[in-house]
This record gives sequence, C-alpha cells and structure tokens, in this order.
Amino acid sequence: MAEQHSEDGYEAAASRLDKAFARLEASVRSLNGRVRAHSRIESDTQKLVGERQRLAQELDKVSAKAKRLDDSSAEVARRLVVAMESVREVLAQDGLK
Repeated sequence: MAEQHSEDGYEAAASRLDKAFARLEASVRSLNGRVRAHSRIESDTQKLVGERQRLAQELDKVSAKAKRLDDSSAEVARRLVVAMESVREVLAQDGLK
C-alpha cells in the first residue's frame, strides 16, 4: 500500500512538473512573439525617423528655394515699377513738345 501511495505521489509530481513545463514553454513562446513584435516596431520607428529627417531636409531646401523665388519676384516687381516710371517720363516729355 505504501508503494502504491508513493507511485501516486510520483505520478502527481510528474504531472505537476509536466504542467509547469507546458506553462513555461507557453510563456517563452509568448515572450518570443512579443520580442519579435518589439523588434519590428523598433525597426519601423527607425525607418520613420529616417524618413522624417529626409523630409525635413527636403522641406528646408524647398523653403530656401521659395524664399529665393519670392526675393526674385520682389526684385522683378521693383524693376517693373522703375521701367513704368521711365516710360511715363518719356511720354510726358513727348507730350510737352
């Protein structure tokens, strides 16, 4: 009888150990999945940071070009005003003759 009780105790301990290993294995699989997901997120984040830097540089270039165009436009407008005033002066002098 004591031998039977000992075997039952062994069987119960082995069963508990198997269940513990199964839970440990499931936890390791879950952790591996989370680690892979974290790695993907980290990789995607690095790509987004790189893309943001590229876009910021491109925006700086476009902004500089827009400022140059705006400055050029102002200069053209100034020259047109000077030219129109010159034409008016010539026409006014022609009208006096």
